[in-house]
Amino acid sequence: MTTFFLMDDDVAARRMLSALIEDHDLGTVIGEASDGRGAESQVLRLAPDVLVVDLLMPNQDGIETIRRLKEMGYTGKIVMLSQVEHKEMVSEAYQNGVEYYIQKPINRIEVVTVLRKVIERIQLEASIQQIRQSLSWIEQDAPRQQKAPVSIADLVRSALSNLSVLGEAGGRDLIRIVEYLVERGHEFDEHQLPPLKVLYAAILPPGLSAEQADKETRAIEQRVRRTVAQALLNVASLGLTDYTNPIFEQYATKYFDFVDVRQKMREIETEEPHSRVRLNLKKFLYALYLDVLQQLAEQTGSG
Repeated sequence: MTTFFLMDDDVAARRMLSALIEDHDLGTVIGEASDGRGAESQVLRLAPDVLVVDLLMPNQDGIETIRRLKEMGYTGKIVMLSQVEHKEMVSEAYQNGVEYYIQKPINRIEVVTVLRKVIERIQLEASIQQIRQSLSWIEQDAPRQQKAPVSIADLVRSALSNLSVLGEAGGRDLIRIVEYLVERGHEFDEHQLPPLKVLYAAILPPGLSAEQADKETRAIEQRVRRTVAQALLNVASLGLTDYTNPIFEQYATKYFDFVDVRQKMREIETEEPHSRVRLNLKKFLYALYLDVLQQLAEQTGSG
């Protein structure tokens, strides 16, 4: 049973969230607070799986609260609530560990959809250790015939094909990044990817000068960003046509921040010439990596 802690100075918002969690059997609310200041010890003691925290609170805002909790060792999932769409503040929240964002006023469908995705992510991450053990053959000099019938590259291509970006130049970079993550994943925190620049540097061809490496790293970043941006555009377009489209349902909140998907849908509808979406590349990469891990584990298990 997933446990939740609600932190919001709006009592009505906390009551609505608690009712939604209970009515939809999402889990149990084990604690509440109206402000971040002084609530850290309670959160650490209860150790909820998910912390739902408001961005703007009277004495200590959500970003500062998250920063302090992370420093104190909190490792649960964090969902940010806010009626503010200020890009810099939202970006800062993501940089401090927020993985999901729900915009106020609270929309029941969005809340339930996002929280279910959080629960799915928790369940998936809980099995990563077992998955890695089942993939121990990757780290050994096993004969080539022992490899799984479908390669890491094939699994990445399948996801990119679903997102209609298989032909994008950044697809090759994404394949190499995921291959690196699967093969070297034991070297970093299973709940957090290395910095993007580290990942880009890891797939650089050997023998480059410092200047060449810097230039190619920027090129990789641009290719990946363009590919993810196109994937977001494609998913948002599907959502406008059919909200129940299986590709939209699978990728809209798993690979992207739903607030970005919704913003992109608005931009498509109003034909805005410039996008205000700030892509969360790290979330996209992490979701892609976890999907590949899961499918590899299923292959080895069935084999």
